[in-house]
This record gives sequence, C-alpha cells and structure tokens, in this order.
Amino acid sequence: MSAGASLTPGAPSLALRRRRHALPGLGVSLGLTLAWLGLIVLIPLAALAIKPWELGPSGLLEVLSEPRVLASLRLSFGAALLAALVSVPLGLLLAWTVTRYRFPGRRLLDALVDLPFALPTAVAGLALTALFAPNGWLGAPLAAAFGWQVAFKPAGVVVALVFVALPFVVRSVEPVLRDLPLDAEEAAATLGATRLQTIRRVVLPALLPATITGFGLGFARAVGEYGSVIFIAGNMPMVSEIAPLLIVVKLEQFNYAAAAGIGLAMLLLSFAILLALNLWQRRLRRGRA
Repeated sequence: MSAGASLTPGAPSLALRRRRHALPGLGVSLGLTLAWLGLIVLIPLAALAIKPWELGPSGLLEVLSEPRVLASLRLSFGAALLAALVSVPLGLLLAWTVTRYRFPGRRLLDALVDLPFALPTAVAGLALTALFAPNGWLGAPLAAAFGWQVAFKPAGVVVALVFVALPFVVRSVEPVLRDLPLDAEEAAATLGATRLQTIRRVVLPALLPATITGFGLGFARAVGEYGSVIFIAGNMPMVSEIAPLLIVVKLEQFNYAAAAGIGLAMLLLSFAILLALNLWQRRLRRGRA
C-alpha cells in the first residue's frame, strides 16, 4: 500500500483534504486577523463602553447633560454634517473636472486632492488659521466686504472639516465616474435633453451610492477631527469648543470616566448615523438591481 493511500476504504486521504481548501492557510490568517482586530478595535471599544459606568447611570447622565458637553456635541456633529454636505457638490465638481476634462495642470489638481491625507492636521490647522484670521489673506477681505469672521468662530470649524472631508467624496465618486459609460449620456443628448437634464437624470442617479459612501466617510473623518480644528476654532466653551477637545480637557483633569462617557456618546451617535447611511445605500443598490 502506498504512503499516500488511505487505510480506511472510502475515506479521503489527508493530502486530498488539504488540496480541497480554496485558500491555503485560511485558519492561520483568519486567526491572526481576529487577534489583531480584538487588540486594536474590540478591546479598546470594550474599555470605552465599560469605563463610563464607574459613574453609575445617574452620574453618566449628569455628565452628558451638562450644557458644555451638549454644546460641544452639537457643534461637533452639526459642523461635521454640514461639512460633509458642503463637500458633496464640491467633490462631485472636482471629480467631474478631473475625470472628464483634459487641461494643463490637471495632474497637479488631482494630486492636490490628496493633500489633506498627507498633510499633518496641525499644519493644516495653522495654515487655515493664517488664511482666515481677521488679518489673513482671506479673512481680511471677507471681514471688509461682508463683515464675516471665520477664524475663532464655529464657521472656522466648518471650514477645517470641509478641508479634511472633501477628498473622501472625490475619491469615492471618481472611480465610478471613470467607469460610467457615455452611451446613456449620448442617448439623452440625441433625445433632446440638455446637459443639465442629462446630469440630473442620468449621471447623478448612477453616482448616488458612491456619493453616499463619500458623504459617510467624510462625516466619520470630520466628527472626530482634532488637530486641524483646535487652532482655527478659538476653543471657547459653549461657542466653538468641539467634543474631542472637551474629552482632552477631561483627561487632563484626570476625569477618565467622564471623558470615556463623552467618547461613548460620540461613538453611539456616529454609529447610528453611519448605519442609517449604510441602510439607505443598500436600499438604493437593491432598487437599481
């Protein structure tokens, strides 16, 4: 009897069972992936969920109902949602320009879209503050012409969050726009549709799922942004103080349970918003299918 033959009639050999695996080493790789996922994601999230309860339900509710905490949460989520909404039309316009047109400097513009990914957030915050300060290159003309003050106000928070959220919309829409066939647009043009009607009824519905993805990514990035905001915001409690900064303040006061409670509130609110966006996107894809 050969070494590779089975001793039990009808039972597959060990070598044959090994060859049936589609992905060699799946068990080892899956185990390492789950271990790293637990160490990096699950264990910190579990600690974040457990730590606030040291205060008790009443203590946690008291922390989250403080006017300063509510104001910071309102500013962080409101500014992040507004920044993501502003990034959608700007991102669509940038993606359309880079994808559909050929002009000098197009590659440079395409590379500048990724600048917020590579630029340290503190450097971005300093640059935005210098631009939009009352005596800055953009802040001074806005103050003189319209009386607007961007830096050290909630408007400065929105500007900084648009800066970090915009690339996510562009990079989510751009691949879909590149792969979008021109046949439907040409057919709409031959049927007498204007360019605006073609974009509104043909192009935008096809880009809607990718646009929702970019909106969700931009919102998730913006709601927890810290470095690029603290310089331009002014950090005035009840006015321009974001929730991540308030968490740092609580940590500096050694109030770890309160800091974890604010972080848990941000986590749950962000998860609820992203879950709603995910369900909406899935419904749109099923409708298209």
